[in-house]
Amino acid sequence: MKDFHLITSISAIPETQWRTLQRNSAGLYPFLDYQFLAALEHSGCIGSGSSGNNNEGNEHDSGWQVQYLVRFDTQGEAEIIIPCYRKTHSYGEYVFDWSWAEAYQRYALEYYPKLLWAAPFTPASGPRLLHNATSETEVQQVWQDALQAVQAFCSAQQLSGWHLNFVAPGDKVLLDTLCKSATTQAMPPVRRRGCQFHWFNQGYISFDHYLQSFASRKRKNVRKERQRLQDMGINIVQKTADNISAADIHFFYQCYQLTYWRRRSQGYLNETFFQLCRQHLSRQMLLVQAEKDGQLLASALYFFDDTTLYGRYWGCQQDIDGLHFEACYYQGIEFCIENNLQRFDPGTQGEHKISRGFTPVSTFSYHQLMQPEFQQAVAHFAQEEEAQVIIYEQQARSLLPFKS
Repeated sequence: MKDFHLITSISAIPETQWRTLQRNSAGLYPFLDYQFLAALEHSGCIGSGSSGNNNEGNEHDSGWQVQYLVRFDTQGEAEIIIPCYRKTHSYGEYVFDWSWAEAYQRYALEYYPKLLWAAPFTPASGPRLLHNATSETEVQQVWQDALQAVQAFCSAQQLSGWHLNFVAPGDKVLLDTLCKSATTQAMPPVRRRGCQFHWFNQGYISFDHYLQSFASRKRKNVRKERQRLQDMGINIVQKTADNISAADIHFFYQCYQLTYWRRRSQGYLNETFFQLCRQHLSRQMLLVQAEKDGQLLASALYFFDDTTLYGRYWGCQQDIDGLHFEACYYQGIEFCIENNLQRFDPGTQGEHKISRGFTPVSTFSYHQLMQPEFQQAVAHFAQEEEAQVIIYEQQARSLLPFKS
């Protein structure tokens, strides 16, 4: 880990330095924003203290320990930041490795702690490094230095390995090249492929214009679905920036936790986190509310940057047929069209998104286990899994609602 220093709290890095690197390498991507990560830390959702998946106020280790690896220049300013987390479980990652942990346990080996290189609780592909490199050659060198630093850190800390989740599509080719040429004692990092469903803006001027691209029957189904809610007297309101109040977030949080409660679990994130986001990131937040006769029924929270809307959290006070699709998908599409955003990433899972025009896209993650025998087994697993994912994507694409 030559030249890299371990930072265990974002507060140890000046926000101005962080933002300088962010503007260069991550743009407005919200899930590497200084205030987003600071909100996670200060609310106790990561680090020590109260955690989102337990009652607020209970002091304990959340299982997410900040392990930012930072390289400073000769003036003492950060020039590369690798945002990693020491994990003692696999919750909140969305690239599932429970079976790998079970395999370790069967052989009396410790899978945890491990190192996660990702945006916490966020299955959204995006930049995973902050740096000041500009040329293609410089960027490649930064990534090579970062991979070596992470590998060395895992060895020095005796971690089971590292996991780089949901990389930006533009980094995939570079990472494939670097991983194939990796010169480590263990086998090279393994690439793992997943599938999500995203919406793409083809220059639509309205939601109705978008529906014109649908086959007739599919178009009628969407219109009926939306009209049904209007006939019930349900109104939908969109709020951004200063229009989002603390009371709005409080109601949203109640809905968010109800969604988990119905599944006999509890949300990863606490209300303090969401309120901190409202205070510092509201200009990149979209809150959708559903109400009837002045009574709020449901709420969905999105984040966005200059190109992409990210659908993240949802909840409702009562189940109403079609309300989830309206609040979490149709309203998001309308927001993208009205604000000229090019893509809508609504999160993980959900074949039901296909009939609403969300196209299957590949996601990519990279994994390095320090035990060569397990790394070889994971390589075989990932190869077989990728073949199945490709078939799944092809089948899903054949079900899209668009005209031939």
